[in-house]
Amino acid sequence: QAQLVESGGGLAQPGASLRLSCAASENVFRDNIMGWYRQVPGKQRELVAYITSGGRTNYADSVKGRFTISRDNAEKTVHLQMNSLKFEDTAIYYCYLEIGPMRSWGRGTQVTVSS
Repeated sequence: QAQLVESGGGLAQPGASLRLSCAASENVFRDNIMGWYRQVPGKQRELVAYITSGGRTNYADSVKGRFTISRDNAEKTVHLQMNSLKFEDTAIYYCYLEIGPMRSWGRGTQVTVSS
């Protein structure tokens, strides 16, 4: 399984922006999906957004219009641009890579939205 390393989390004020990145440790040549989930303590992990190797995207309703997912296949990275952050975006964000039935996860990066 590929190793995934997230970066870019941190503390932001409401209305501000953060950009998360996730780098895969190896080349991914097959059809795949890369994306982000997030989790708040005591709640289930929820899908935030994903992007296929062909560029098709999907977003949770709660982030549509505010978050943008993109990928650089040459650099084996996926990015999540988060704009207009809200208090409820506070969570640990996990990157994932899905190839067929196999799914790899990053260790997570904390995003905290606070005034």
